[in-house]
Amino acid sequence: MLRKTTDGWISSLLNRRISTRITNFILKRNWNVTPNQMSFVSFLIGMIAFPFYLIKMPWLAAIFIQISSILDGVDGEIARARNMSSNWGAFFDTMLDRFVDIFAVLGVSIYGYLEGGLSFSLLLWSILSVSGSLMVSYLHSVGKVFGTHPALVGKLSGFASRDVRLFVIFVFSLFGMYLPALVFVSVLSYVYITVKFVELLVLNR
Repeated sequence: MLRKTTDGWISSLLNRRISTRITNFILKRNWNVTPNQMSFVSFLIGMIAFPFYLIKMPWLAAIFIQISSILDGVDGEIARARNMSSNWGAFFDTMLDRFVDIFAVLGVSIYGYLEGGLSFSLLLWSILSVSGSLMVSYLHSVGKVFGTHPALVGKLSGFASRDVRLFVIFVFSLFGMYLPALVFVSVLSYVYITVKFVELLVLNR
């Protein structure tokens, strides 16, 4: 099974439609591509986006970010298809993902500074955006102690997952809209964190 029950909205509607085709292409040709290699490729492409923010080409950065987000699904798909899943692989992928998340927000923030200068709102939403992104990942990690993935608890699942957050950055970056990108990611993340915290609390009280 290539898909995951914890897939976010964008993964389900868009990313998996592309990543599964890439994975099947690799599998049918029996290419010797490992999950960790794909994790690293996704990481590199995501990091390539950063310098394009610095030279005021956010639309190009956006394209690399979304490609990275799509390829981020291929490593897990290969691992599941070839029975190569491992704790090390999950750790490696998670760590690389966090670097891309941080530098994506940092890139948007620096682009905002270059375009409009430093302001309280830019600083505030930059901090909330990166902290919110990390807190969602932390919630998913520690929430598993209750025996289920937090994304599967409650009626709303995956509305602030990594694929969604990166897609938000992708869309707004295409139009050079740095502040709306940061605000949207921040609000999505903290609403999700609050909702899931309450749902886990109610479920396990």
